[in-house]
Amino acid sequence: MSRPPWLADAARESPWSELSVVVAGIGVSGFAAADALVQLGARVTVVDEGDGDDQRERANILEILDATVRLGGGATAELPAGTQLVVTSPGWRPTAPLLVAAADAGIPVWGEVELAWRLRDPATPWLALTGTNGKTTTLRMLTEMLRASGLRVGAAGNVGEPVVSAVMDPVGHDVLAVELSSFQLHWTHSLAVRSAAVLNIAPDHLDWHGSAGEYAAAKGRIYQGVETACVYNVADPATEQLVRDADVVEGARAIGFTLGIPAVGMVGVVDDVLVDRAFIAERQTSAAELGTVDDVQPAAPHNVANALAAAALARSVGVPPVAVRDGLHTFTPDPHRVATVATIDGVRYVDDSKATNPHAAAASLQAYESVVWIAGGLAKGAVFDELVIGARERLRGVVLIGADRHIIKEALGRHAPDVPVIELSGTDNMAMDRAVQAAAEAAHAGDTVLLAPACASMDMFANYARRGDAFAAAVHRHDGH
Repeated sequence: MSRPPWLADAARESPWSELSVVVAGIGVSGFAAADALVQLGARVTVVDEGDGDDQRERANILEILDATVRLGGGATAELPAGTQLVVTSPGWRPTAPLLVAAADAGIPVWGEVELAWRLRDPATPWLALTGTNGKTTTLRMLTEMLRASGLRVGAAGNVGEPVVSAVMDPVGHDVLAVELSSFQLHWTHSLAVRSAAVLNIAPDHLDWHGSAGEYAAAKGRIYQGVETACVYNVADPATEQLVRDADVVEGARAIGFTLGIPAVGMVGVVDDVLVDRAFIAERQTSAAELGTVDDVQPAAPHNVANALAAAALARSVGVPPVAVRDGLHTFTPDPHRVATVATIDGVRYVDDSKATNPHAAAASLQAYESVVWIAGGLAKGAVFDELVIGARERLRGVVLIGADRHIIKEALGRHAPDVPVIELSGTDNMAMDRAVQAAAEAAHAGDTVLLAPACASMDMFANYARRGDAFAAAVHRHDGH
């Protein structure tokens, strides 16, 4: 079956009933994509190797809607005959046999975000952001700023609802705030948003992308075709280079965010005041006040950077300074992100279990002057030398847990041999209690005991949230002694 000529420029009003589409994956985004395509009248086949309760429940709903669903072993082994388009879930690698078969046959492969872009209301601007760390916090800050200015906001993407669900919402939105992962961006082709930000770039998901260069290139797709503002991190030159490499609409501006005094065309900090020298007419000689560092909760340096990135995106669509400040006031941090659990005998205990890679842990460590660091877990191929070099002057001691603790121990031995290290081998239910007890014994009044593992949690815990909960519970038990 040939590909219809309209598909290259497909939009909401296109004749989708002429199209046979395969949706790869029946997770949250795959289900949303299939649901939208069925609503548009397309002939939809959904395939997934999984055959558990969640998959079957979604399959039942889609079959009621008249989609075809194939689950279980072999369901994705070959491309169904007559396929004209494949819409893939973001986690599917380009090497998956089904996707390779589509590419070899010249059949387009879109991600759910690409489908959403085709189905969007062109009158609704998209503000999109990505980065190795800080995406969700920044998106939630941005959403609060937009709401504080009176806009009807849809928050979607890597967190929240799928983007295709947001664009199919019959009520509609004044603006969409979209968080995108490198996986999602890999499968976009025509995405060209109003303004976009890359918060930071550090090696991650290399097993999926194949190299650090391919990972960064996927992130950089977010800048392609930007109309108004490409927001980049002054402290991370890789993000600025992605802006330089992007093909944008004439008149689009590069807007830096910095924890220092901003140059013209940037947002930054002057005497603990967040200021804008990018979106005001008098930017050559003055700045607009957006709030203060104390308006950011928590006011760790990397979180202030997140706030500035969010502010730049909000200001790019005309959000007034007062709404930036009000949005920061209404923002509530998600759990397990530099959250103070307790202060005991002058020692602060902080849960940053969400710091699941070295880049995130480094940002967390920079927020405190003297730290007893609890770290370890599954390294996922990461190395820790740069992290240790940057943090060693702040380390009172280190408590190591988890399967790959020896990798961090070796980095500490190379670069911080004078820092005391306590290595704990247990992985039972009381392992975190022993870690907290060991950290408490090493800490002095004025120190911070910081859980910033720099590793994934699945060797000991179901997820980073369970790990953070175990830390908080152990701290409270320690406080009760």
